[in-house]
Amino acid sequence: MFSLSQRFQVLINQAVTFSVFIIAFIVATSYIDLIYPNNVFNTGVATVNSIKPSLSLRTSRYFGSINSKPKENVRLEFDLDSDLTNLFNWNTKQVFVYLTAEYNNTKNTVINEVTFWDNIITKQEDAVLHLEKAKSKYSVWDISEQFSGKSLKFKLNWNIQPWVGPLTYGEIDTGYELVVPKKVEESSKKQRVN
Repeated sequence: MFSLSQRFQVLINQAVTFSVFIIAFIVATSYIDLIYPNNVFNTGVATVNSIKPSLSLRTSRYFGSINSKPKENVRLEFDLDSDLTNLFNWNTKQVFVYLTAEYNNTKNTVINEVTFWDNIITKQEDAVLHLEKAKSKYSVWDISEQFSGKSLKFKLNWNIQPWVGPLTYGEIDTGYELVVPKKVEESSKKQRVN
């Protein structure tokens, strides 16, 4: 009646169809689990305190300089407290967390966003962040020559990376704002990095 290849094709088609329904069920239930009973999009509080910016002049192209013209770079030392345990459920592989700052460009009304620090959290037990005097991972510069005088508004962003399904993004407004001081460290003025 049916050849072996036709039977094999029917079996594979049924297996693929069943797998698609299972994956859709997993995605739907894990997304519902993120929203009920605790909505992760209204997740807890992130507190950023005692941010100390360090402004330096760099002449290397790796730090934004063009033709060895000095470029202002900013690094931070900060304290961070946040509880991200409710971002984890049975379908969470890891959570990518990153501290960003938004600021207005003085030339136009474009809002810029830069990342100072990030971390990957793989276990729910490690999702309670308590950092003291943490240093930023990245040296940040603006496309213009100066970063000093800009008002930074800090946010803690997160990205849930599931085992199966789409990525889920969110952010927590820390309520912390800082104006980068205009004084460049004297030691960094003399330092030339190539």
